[in-house]
Amino acid sequence: MKRQAAILCLVAAGCGGHASSAAQPTPPAGEAWLTPQQVKNANLIVQPAADQDVGGAVVTSGKVTFDDLRVSHVFSPVTGRVVRIEAQPGQRVKKGAPLAVIESPDVGTAFSDVAKAHADLEAAERDYKRQKELFDAHAASQKDYETSLDNYQKAKAELSRAQKKAQLLSKGGGADSVTQEYTLRATIDGEVVARNNVTPGMEVVGQYSQGNAVELFTIGELDHVWVQADVFEMDLARIKLGARATVRVVTYPNRIFEGKVDYVSGQLDPNTRTAKVRCTIANPDRLLKPEMYATVSISVAERKALAIPRSAMLRLGDQTVVFVEMGTAPNGLIRFERRPVAVDEDEGGDYLPVTHGLERGEKIVISGAILLAGMI
Repeated sequence: MKRQAAILCLVAAGCGGHASSAAQPTPPAGEAWLTPQQVKNANLIVQPAADQDVGGAVVTSGKVTFDDLRVSHVFSPVTGRVVRIEAQPGQRVKKGAPLAVIESPDVGTAFSDVAKAHADLEAAERDYKRQKELFDAHAASQKDYETSLDNYQKAKAELSRAQKKAQLLSKGGGADSVTQEYTLRATIDGEVVARNNVTPGMEVVGQYSQGNAVELFTIGELDHVWVQADVFEMDLARIKLGARATVRVVTYPNRIFEGKVDYVSGQLDPNTRTAKVRCTIANPDRLLKPEMYATVSISVAERKALAIPRSAMLRLGDQTVVFVEMGTAPNGLIRFERRPVAVDEDEGGDYLPVTHGLERGEKIVISGAILLAGMI
């Protein structure tokens, strides 16, 4: 009521204080009639609807992820029991730094397999040489000679296998044949992002065992991250590699993170009809965290379309409306009609394309429309 009273005061001021006669025509529903002086007092600005440069950006949703070349998911290659934790979440580590120590019978087995393979190879080699001498002297059958040769070659292969396995354990960590302990080490420089419920005394399953190995540590660098944006099929042709991308997240609403598009997926998700567009974002302060949801704006080439400024739009319930100047009323007042319109709000920029409800050349109120809405 107060708002309507204020508007009536404005109307009265524009008329010089003279009240309208009851015989005067009244505006129909959805219209407001004003004198030129009232339009001036209300600071209404009217502009013809015309083609504008729109679509300078495709705005969509996305999610922050690790750069997969800057993250390492650490599993244990051996089955055993955790005896010590050497790294904590949030700790910076260098490649090769210890993360945890695991007491494992797999370590002892690996080294004993090497020793056994050495002994078997020596025995097979002696037998092969003996059979060869006998065969050359025509004192042994060819069958016995070939069998000894085959056993000798198998022994060499088994030694090579056992050595490779032992080397793998030694290279990936610090396998100690005496204590049967395996030191799980960092494979890259980075931050210990997660320690996945690893506690002293916990039994872990090795990657080379029959069970399902679980990830024990996640190490990553967050100074650069990826944002995976979901772009609709209709916008894909406008997305170019190297295009500028800006990202906002709920956690830091006033912060804009900048990067560029470095990959556009070659396939669509059959359910959402979107394609993944990957943006590389600089994150020197490590504010962006994996799994954060983000609003992504990707720069694209502009196009011409019938468009209206954002300032011209009003939200009334579930409708988007503008006010259109419709000429003069029978009493000489200027008519303004409230008009529902449909616009493409997914486009970035100050102008939004009109898809329904407005024609080129129609005069719309681009400033002060809220005042007219209060008069109807």
